[in-house]
Amino acid sequence: MTRIDVTAATFTAPLRALLLAASLMAVTVGLMPAQALGASRIKDIADFEGVRENMLVGYGLVVGLNGTGDSLTNAPFTKESLVGMLERLGVNIRDKTGAITSVSPKNVAAVMVTSVLPPFSRQGSRIDIQISAMGDAKDLRGGTLLVTPLIGADGEVYAVGQGQVATGGFSATGASGTSVVKGVPTAGRIANGAIVERELPFEMAHLEAVKVSLRNPDFTTSRRIAQAINSYLGGDMARPVDPGTVQVVVPPSYRGNVVGLLTDVEQLRVEPDQMARVVIDEVSGTIVMGENVRISTVAIAQGQLTIRISETPQVSQPSPFSDAGTTTTVERTDIEVDEGAGNKLAVVPQKVTLQELVEGLNSLGIGPRDLITILQAIKAAGALQAELEVM
Repeated sequence: MTRIDVTAATFTAPLRALLLAASLMAVTVGLMPAQALGASRIKDIADFEGVRENMLVGYGLVVGLNGTGDSLTNAPFTKESLVGMLERLGVNIRDKTGAITSVSPKNVAAVMVTSVLPPFSRQGSRIDIQISAMGDAKDLRGGTLLVTPLIGADGEVYAVGQGQVATGGFSATGASGTSVVKGVPTAGRIANGAIVERELPFEMAHLEAVKVSLRNPDFTTSRRIAQAINSYLGGDMARPVDPGTVQVVVPPSYRGNVVGLLTDVEQLRVEPDQMARVVIDEVSGTIVMGENVRISTVAIAQGQLTIRISETPQVSQPSPFSDAGTTTTVERTDIEVDEGAGNKLAVVPQKVTLQELVEGLNSLGIGPRDLITILQAIKAAGALQAELEVM
């Protein structure tokens, strides 16, 4: 077998260049700071002031239901709305005295219509709307929403909704009263069911400064955002105003092109900082711990006292063919007491990582409910170096 010696001289020039580029890339990745690898875009952790949604709400009627609408005796607002709508359309259902004649349709339901007006929505554009029953309607499936104005917080009409309601559930009732319900049939939505009629005036092109609003206000994060923007723009254009706001002055090169400035800024990557926090939801027994949660050296013991009482009745009866004695039931009670004798005192060392903290608490062999009590006791002892928030 012939041995082939491979040296640097045997490589061709293109291959040597490729190997050199791969080596430089490996060195660059090795020298890249860990902070840059786990950084987030400004777009994902902050919003730009003025670019926001607006809530809309309206009241309307859904018609065409298959006998699953409101009972007008239990929902008088549905009756009044129906009468008012018919009168506006030129249909008079009042008698000579002005009293409303007897009406009892089962195919009409009063609903609340909600929607969100996206930023920079123009007249004629369409938005989705959500429908929710107000009365005792059983199912909105197959119904049609009549023209419904949607108003904002200022009382102005910004959109008008109408269309076929699509629900995610259904209900069915048998002759004997047995019923089956899937999902929530009294709520639905209409995709592109509303047309925008009024725009919210907001001009961005001539802004001289824009503000970046952090979704989780923090002094360190706001300062890092300002530093990242200044490094990209090459000047002192951004400064943190408070933990939740960074003000950016529009550079001369971006005058009249604020959209371009925001597009470039939102792609910058920043490592967000967070305070050490433990969030506890006592209703569901959920515990969420932040990465920076630390515990000072503390010894933990958790005692569980469990008492089990079991009843095992036994039947006592006389011997066969015996004239004496009667059959009777004899109670047998068994009581067990578990004082948790196998549980031990565990020591959680100081300045452990989150993984070590979780492993140390799990070593006690306790459930989430008891863990909540332990965390609260550690906080009361002053050993939990984090904010404890109970929902």
